[in-house]
Amino acid sequence: MNWKEFIISDKDVLVGKPIIKGTRISVEHIIGLLAQGWNEAQILESYPRLTKESLQAVFSYIQDCIYDGLLFPPIKKSA
Repeated sequence: MNWKEFIISDKDVLVGKPIIKGTRISVEHIIGLLAQGWNEAQILESYPRLTKESLQAVFSYIQDCIYDGLLFPPIKKSA
């Protein structure tokens, strides 16, 4: 999966946050929906401009970010 075919960043759209190409839907928003318990079918139904491939691209993008060290593990609180 080449996420670069689906995810772009444009400083004039959502202050440059990564978005799904052809939409104003950010990767952050999609991850937030999933964190709230939404499933793929709910997202696709609510956002008809998205595709299964664009959702897969979000995961591929996040995987690359983690691999490249752009995301870091949460800080553990001391007891």
